[in-house]
Amino acid sequence: MAKVSAVEKNKRRRKQVAKDASKRAALKAMIKDQSTPIEERFRATLKLAEMPRDGSKTRIRNRCEVSGRPRAYYRKLNMSRIALRELGSLGKVPGIVKSSW
Repeated sequence: MAKVSAVEKNKRRRKQVAKDASKRAALKAMIKDQSTPIEERFRATLKLAEMPRDGSKTRIRNRCEVSGRPRAYYRKLNMSRIALRELGSLGKVPGIVKSSW
């Protein structure tokens, strides 16, 4: 089980990203637009730099929904390999069948 603080921090980051997404997208579009004057683009760059870092989508870490484990994460199932093996063996994951030979 992952530290509760790490899981909670990631949840806070997800909320921050959702809150800031439209504003960040507008500033980035303004920065990339070559037709706007360079002074405006520079001001947009400074505004983007002033925004909280946790508002950036790249700060989010994919974590297992069951255990909070950050590594060996299956995106399709939103869980780690360990949780997938345990729940798959118990028959609680649809489409996963325990293999034996």
